[in-house]
Amino acid sequence: MGHGQARSVTSITLSRAKDIPSTWTGVRKIIVIGDLHGDYENFEKIIKGTGLVDGGLHWKAGDTHFVQTGDIMDRGPNAKEILDVLMALEREAEAAGGKVHVLLGNHEELNIGGVIFRYPDYLAANQFKSFLPEKYRRRRERELQKRQSIAQARGDRTPFEVIAEEFWNALKNDPDAQHEYLVNFNNKYGKWLLRRNIIIKIDETVFVHGGISEKFSLWSIQKINDRYRNELTDIQRALVYGEPTYPSRLELAYQGDGPLWYRDLATVPEADMKDEVDLILDNLGAKHLVIAHTPRTAVTLEQMRRFEGKVWIVDTGISRAYNNNLSALRIINGEFSVWDGDHEQKENTGLPGAFSDVFGHFGRLLPGVQ
Repeated sequence: MGHGQARSVTSITLSRAKDIPSTWTGVRKIIVIGDLHGDYENFEKIIKGTGLVDGGLHWKAGDTHFVQTGDIMDRGPNAKEILDVLMALEREAEAAGGKVHVLLGNHEELNIGGVIFRYPDYLAANQFKSFLPEKYRRRRERELQKRQSIAQARGDRTPFEVIAEEFWNALKNDPDAQHEYLVNFNNKYGKWLLRRNIIIKIDETVFVHGGISEKFSLWSIQKINDRYRNELTDIQRALVYGEPTYPSRLELAYQGDGPLWYRDLATVPEADMKDEVDLILDNLGAKHLVIAHTPRTAVTLEQMRRFEGKVWIVDTGISRAYNNNLSALRIINGEFSVWDGDHEQKENTGLPGAFSDVFGHFGRLLPGVQ
């Protein structure tokens, strides 16, 4: 496919993407879950514990909106299982009058564009294996079994689980295996993710994985989503499918101040950024921002609530690869509360603000992956 042809395909993709809504009003109840990082078991506990699903993992939350703020992938082993459940729940919620919003995080970005192989330690062996094409995976599994048989014949009593982990981790460095992973992942899951948003607004609250800087708060939510989709689609076509399309300049994807990577709202002392937060919210036409990406150390209002409740951080290290802190944020009729796996902590508006305290064209290090 020539350069002009590829660009025309991208423009068609974008014209269809403009039909993807990114704002909603009149929503009574919202449940928000932060970074999952491949921990299916904890994900299941949360969606059951917050009343989103029944014992069979079917939607039971009626007209509730469920927002997952990205970073489903990497670190832990079971991203594929989580994505499969989210895909099913998206359909079931829609039929019941509710909504499932899966936002992209920086780790989805890393996998869609193939950049994850620059950071192989983030890519769990089982995640890598699970997204390989079935025929290719079975062939490699036969190689693994043969390797184990040879080892046993030599008197090696290394447990199979250890041999398997070493085998799949070594395979992550094989260019052919990387290509099989990326193409197979993108053919289904990457395409599905690119039809999702990176930022949405529900009533007076904006949701995004990393955060929004003052610079990008001047953009419309629709513009941010469309531009990002354009950039990541071009990267996907170039690096995964080998098509001669490449964005002349990246403004959002893999950028430290972009919506998937920006950390200032979670890290800068509140006194130093109070006026800027007010300006960002004013530009967005919002009263609250819900972000993730920068893990909290505990599931408490004090840890998750910043700038007098104008900013909420929902990354509590849910995955056992981090803190094993189950959590969700509930917004019911505009009132915020934190669910910590056992009980609910409701916001007291008198509490003080808490916790005061790409790399061009892939040539530089990514900004603080996490």
